[in-house]
Amino acid sequence: MKILYFAWLREKVGVPYEEKDVKAVTVKDLIQELVEVDEKYAIAFSDLKSIRVAVDQKLVQDFATSIKNAKEIAFFPPMTGG
Repeated sequence: MKILYFAWLREKVGVPYEEKDVKAVTVKDLIQELVEVDEKYAIAFSDLKSIRVAVDQKLVQDFATSIKNAKEIAFFPPMTGG
């Protein structure tokens, strides 16, 4: 699975994207799996209210969303207009 990080999440994780084999079934499971791997993920995902997620380029509202068979997950801060 390709996992992408944007803006300050990329800075905290240290890479713009990575390919990982994961056991996670939901977005929340994926975050927990990453947090268990390295403290940098714990720091990046410490405030889930400030993170948005897209599964296969579709914005999802719920961290309980299934990622089974997903090819790409993207994490990014809320978008602002201007």
